[in-house]
Amino acid sequence: MRNLAPDITRQRLLIEAKYRKPVVTKQDVERFLCDLPQALDLRIYCDPVVYSPGGEGKEANQGYDGFVALIDSGISIYVWENAKFLSVVIYTCKAFDGDKALQFTKNVFDISEAEILPF
Repeated sequence: MRNLAPDITRQRLLIEAKYRKPVVTKQDVERFLCDLPQALDLRIYCDPVVYSPGGEGKEANQGYDGFVALIDSGISIYVWENAKFLSVVIYTCKAFDGDKALQFTKNVFDISEAEILPF
């Protein structure tokens, strides 16, 4: 991929995983979005926003969509409850430890299988 803005620092990471945590709640997702930036030495500037379709849309897609804005960009999470699958997208203008992000996510959600994809 061509770097169109070499003078702007940015790091991007996608974590996709199958999890074993028996139940994931809205509060779990909110806590994750507050605690992950802290673990990565990133700063948030507002409370996380977490949505759940509440029965709207396809049954297979039920779960949570969450976002927290960072001083240095943002983190999104998408959780599919029925499939016990999640995606976390971290986009920052500050370097962070991708392995630490993966380990933190594994610990919170009891990950059985994960893929980490920098982009």
